[in-house]
Amino acid sequence: MKKLAGLVLTYIVVQVLIMTNIITDYVQATLVTVGINIILATSLNLITGFTGQFSLGHAGFMSIGAYVCALITMRMPTLPGFFIGLFAGATAAALIGGVVGLPTLRLRGDYLAIATLGMSEIIRILFLNMEITNGAAGLNGIPQFVNWTVLFVFTAGTVWLLSNFIKSSFGRACISIREDEIAAESMGINTVKYKVISFIIGAFFAGIAGGVYASYFYFIKPDLFGFLKSVDVLVIVVLGGLGSISGSVVSAILLALVSSYFQSFPEIRMVLYSLILVIIMIFRPQGLMGSKEVSQTVLGKLDFKKLGKTFGWRRERD
Repeated sequence: MKKLAGLVLTYIVVQVLIMTNIITDYVQATLVTVGINIILATSLNLITGFTGQFSLGHAGFMSIGAYVCALITMRMPTLPGFFIGLFAGATAAALIGGVVGLPTLRLRGDYLAIATLGMSEIIRILFLNMEITNGAAGLNGIPQFVNWTVLFVFTAGTVWLLSNFIKSSFGRACISIREDEIAAESMGINTVKYKVISFIIGAFFAGIAGGVYASYFYFIKPDLFGFLKSVDVLVIVVLGGLGSISGSVVSAILLALVSSYFQSFPEIRMVLYSLILVIIMIFRPQGLMGSKEVSQTVLGKLDFKKLGKTFGWRRERD
């Protein structure tokens, strides 16, 4: 209930600030970028952080969601049309993720990273040469249906759904694969099955992020979803901590603020990201949160016995 109350309070405060024009259009664009990065990072964390599969193809799934949503919304410029396009794009991304994931997820480590990177580039080249996507010129004039309410619902919903999946038996199976795949197989866990499931779910939410991006920024082109976009998302995941949903949220907010600050110097942004990765690998290889969540970190440091003595709390006895 406390988490729900905090989410509702956050939504109301930001909505009031938007209605009173305290939050400008530029800040709203930054908020949308943060929300999209949170969706992308948490979904990639499911694949890389919790299941232990090194993927560099997340931008490809995002592009599928963006293009499918944009094409449907441009032909059905209504709110129901937007939701149809959004979920159609996410479903298409999930299907492609399943088709690609089944053969490639038998690979491990660097080989899997190369295979997923190649898959992402194939998707980008296809969009670059298809007439329906308008090739390199991209799609312009996409109807804008994403606002703070839509963004908040999909961002919070993604985090909530992924958190519950990780706590389920499926999520525990994925974590066991990350810890020791051979041991997981010896315990009867179908490792390929669970890796494909995590890949499909991650691709689905990447498609959601792509649809939200296309609908808010109303312009997309293949170059927006290249290798550097996949690296951006991977940086967020590594910075926050592999295996931490809270870490992905915190690092997505932090890097969006840094990126916004250096908006006038785009050349510095990738240099900064590279430096962040190097510094993290040297001084804190586990990331900001490691594999812990905010609730574990904060509550774990509280000494409840000491607090009880301080405030005069007493245990009730039967």
